[in-house]
Amino acid sequence: MNFTRDEIEAAQRTVYAAMPPTPQYAWPQLGARLGCRLWAKHENHTPLGAFKVRGGLTYMEALAREHPEVRHVVSATRGNHGQSMGFAAARHGLAATIVVPHGNSVEKNAAMRALGVHLVEHGDDFQAASEHAGALAIEQGLHRVPSFARDLVRGVATAYVEFFEALKRAGDVPDVLLVPIGLGSGFAAAAAARRHCDVRTKLVGVVSSHATAYRDSFRAQRPLEAPVTTLLADGMACRTPVPESVEVLVREADDVLTVSDDEVAAAMRILFTDTHNVAEGAGAAALAAALQQRERWAGKAVGIALTGGNVDAAVYARVLAG
Repeated sequence: MNFTRDEIEAAQRTVYAAMPPTPQYAWPQLGARLGCRLWAKHENHTPLGAFKVRGGLTYMEALAREHPEVRHVVSATRGNHGQSMGFAAARHGLAATIVVPHGNSVEKNAAMRALGVHLVEHGDDFQAASEHAGALAIEQGLHRVPSFARDLVRGVATAYVEFFEALKRAGDVPDVLLVPIGLGSGFAAAAAARRHCDVRTKLVGVVSSHATAYRDSFRAQRPLEAPVTTLLADGMACRTPVPESVEVLVREADDVLTVSDDEVAAAMRILFTDTHNVAEGAGAAALAAALQQRERWAGKAVGIALTGGNVDAAVYARVLAG
């Protein structure tokens, strides 16, 4: 997925009208654990606590400009995408209906409602919620926002442009960047930013070992479904991959790794101990993969995307308690 310099700069103007850039820090204790120079991109520091807000802002700006007749949008989410829709829709005076599966994060649901979202619970997983969002769009004449789209990726790319440009200035561009994969907008954005910034950092995707659709698709070089059983990494709980996203992954990824819920929980504890940052399951997945593969990148400069910190308090308490 390619973007012109003008498209990236337009996304930056849209994003920075609502939020400042997020930091990237080299944490000494994390580096010591891994035997490398470890840089974390802190997307848990956005106004919504996750990277998705960037894509919501650019998608809604383009929608409002190109289709001013649209007054109501609908989408499906496990939480962070839905928050980004509510936040960005409100900035343009649009209504937003968001569909979540039953049993979704209590606190993410509350955050979406606080943003003015009309929340609908349907189905037992994201795919069922997504299909219901599509049905609502047809029945009620709403604009359906997908979970993977060019304007979403364009906004998220601003995060990785910040990351690469900052580390170019620091003279320490990472040898590898690990990016969690839900439906793939984050990974596609990292690939677009790598091209935009003209760096040679390898990109490695990370999925849950309890939701392996994107790992399986990467290996087969075509979309494959896989069951979802993760109880912790809801942001990576994908059963059905997006074909366009798989194309990007096959073309741009050096590898795709899997991490278990136990490995993710350990990474969440380590992030809190070493940096006092809160990470949700998907947000800690990149560190979990770096820990799993520490010998592979010993002595290198390694980047991780801490993609979000929106974890329910009760869940986080259990994780910290081990």
